[in-house]
Amino acid sequence: LKQVTPAGSDFQIRLSVCGSMKIACCAALLVCAASSGADADKNRPVTKVINLLKDMVKQLEKEAEEDEEVYNKVACWCKTNDKEKTTSISDAEQHIDRLISTIEEKTATSSRLNTEIKNLEVEVEKNQKALDQATANRKKELAEFNEDEKDTLQSISALKSAVTVLSKHNGGAALLDMQAALRSTMHTHSAKIGDMLSTKELKTVQSFLQSPEDYFDAEPTFKQSYAPQSGEIFGILKNMLSTFEADLSQAQKDEMQAQSAYESLKAAKEDEIKNGQDHLEEKQEELATTDEDNAQAKEDLEDTRASLSADQAFLANLKEKCQLTDQEYEQRTSTRQEEISAVSEALSFLTSDDAHDLFSRTFNFVQQSSVAESLGRQRAAAVLLTTGQRLASPQLVELASSVQRDAFVKVKKAIDDMIAKLLQDKEDEIKQKDFCIEELNTNERETELKNRDKDEAQAKIDTLTNEIETLTNEIDTLKAEIAALQTSLKRAGEDREQENKDFQETVADQRATVKLLEKTLDVLKGFYNKKHKGASLLQRQEPAGPPPPPGFKSYKKNSGSGGVMGMITQIINDAKTEEAEAIQAEKDAQAAYESFVKDTNDSITAKNNSIVDKSATKADKEGELTNTKKELGNIMVELEELANENADLHKACDFTLKNFDTRQSARDEEVEGLREAKAALSGAQLTLLQRK
Repeated sequence: LKQVTPAGSDFQIRLSVCGSMKIACCAALLVCAASSGADADKNRPVTKVINLLKDMVKQLEKEAEEDEEVYNKVACWCKTNDKEKTTSISDAEQHIDRLISTIEEKTATSSRLNTEIKNLEVEVEKNQKALDQATANRKKELAEFNEDEKDTLQSISALKSAVTVLSKHNGGAALLDMQAALRSTMHTHSAKIGDMLSTKELKTVQSFLQSPEDYFDAEPTFKQSYAPQSGEIFGILKNMLSTFEADLSQAQKDEMQAQSAYESLKAAKEDEIKNGQDHLEEKQEELATTDEDNAQAKEDLEDTRASLSADQAFLANLKEKCQLTDQEYEQRTSTRQEEISAVSEALSFLTSDDAHDLFSRTFNFVQQSSVAESLGRQRAAAVLLTTGQRLASPQLVELASSVQRDAFVKVKKAIDDMIAKLLQDKEDEIKQKDFCIEELNTNERETELKNRDKDEAQAKIDTLTNEIETLTNEIDTLKAEIAALQTSLKRAGEDREQENKDFQETVADQRATVKLLEKTLDVLKGFYNKKHKGASLLQRQEPAGPPPPPGFKSYKKNSGSGGVMGMITQIINDAKTEEAEAIQAEKDAQAAYESFVKDTNDSITAKNNSIVDKSATKADKEGELTNTKKELGNIMVELEELANENADLHKACDFTLKNFDTRQSARDEEVEGLREAKAALSGAQLTLLQRK
């Protein structure tokens, strides 16, 4: 049994008990030996034994006090460090949870700020490009206006000169200068004049430019100071002059309005750029702070986890050490107490009066029963020795030696005690085996279930993480689409406002033109459609007598009046048609704009509703993710506890399970050997009693 007996097991305690009994037996043997000597020396060996036993008790009590002092120090150390490390681990776990929440929050904030910064940079860049483009367009428009204004002023000057020349009927050098100026005007504004004049009027002007002298009389008379064609060209040029002057005035107004609009746009864009840059700087500072806090939190998390791991390892070692210390102290205390009890019991035997009388009777009886007792002792000792050597049991070997020295009653009692103890150990070991198997199976089942829960929780965490990432991307996409729609809506509103402004100006111009032309047409109609009395006077009969001298020639209306009025009428009709077309185009544009605004607002509302729904879903998923992570943490703690429990079970049970059959068989053989020895002793004692 020595080879399969672990250190600190119940067998060691049993050995100590047997050893204590051995001491008692040895003490009895010493008494017998002392009583067989001379009467003068019979008390000296007993006295030495008693003194020796007393010293042993004192030494055992001193060792017990030393063990208690050591145990109290270790227990105090265990209690203090267990409490401190448990608190430290709890605080570290709570701090880790807070740090994880902080890191997740800072990471989300950093992502949001990066997106906002990117959007702000795009917005600032877009506003700057818009401002640069508007500035370039304004410069281009201003240059074009200056050029057009210069050409228009030159054309107006040329037309004024032409009108002046025609009105004064000048010729010669003035006529040549006028001809050159008009040709320059016709060339510069050919497209505009082509739209302004009819084909007939254009031919008249071109004919005038080729031969302006044909439109003047060589010698103007009282009846006709200029040719009839001069009146037509005079009207055409005068209308051209009025049109150029009106266009110049309108162009100057448009230029002023364009400059004012540019200044407003510039101020607005500069404000937008400044606000965007201010917001960008704020977001960048906030991002830097957030990233710094996030990095510090991650570093703190790493340090805290390392500290937590060290504390957990220390606490595990502490619990193991303290548990072993408790077991060792309990074993040492029990063993020492049994030893003290055995020694004390031996002292009580040796110091009693009955023991003295017993020693005397035993000494007197030794000579008579020595032969029979010797044979029984030798037989029992042989059985015990053979069994002890075969089983490698030092207890049986020692008991075989005691048989030859001790009294039958004490030896048989020791054998009975050993048998009872071995049978009790056997029963306890069977119970321990059943307990170990059941507990190990239970631990294995619970561990398997917890591992399954762990895998399910991890899979759920992965699924929730992916769903949250998808929802985040979808929300960001919806926000970007809403921003683009709002920008489009704003631009459409600005374009619609500008189109309506242009429409109002166009309609106002057309109506003013129609009003002016109708007034002009009414004046011409008032003259050319009025009946004159000259014709009737010519047909009146003259009185008899000599005829009067020749009078005025018949008055004829200008042959070009019909063409002028027809052209004016056509211009009025064209203006009204353009006005009607502009009104219809404005209605169509307004309807299209209103439809676009409605569709865009509906789309924005739908996307906002989708963002709200997705944000709510995301919040639910994040809450579920947090709870699942906590559940996973609890599962990991339970798995760790199960692993520790499994390790403790294996530590306590592996030896028992592995050596169960061997130990049971060895114990049965030991019991059988003890019973054979007892039987041998019983036979020897019966022979002795019969002889007495």
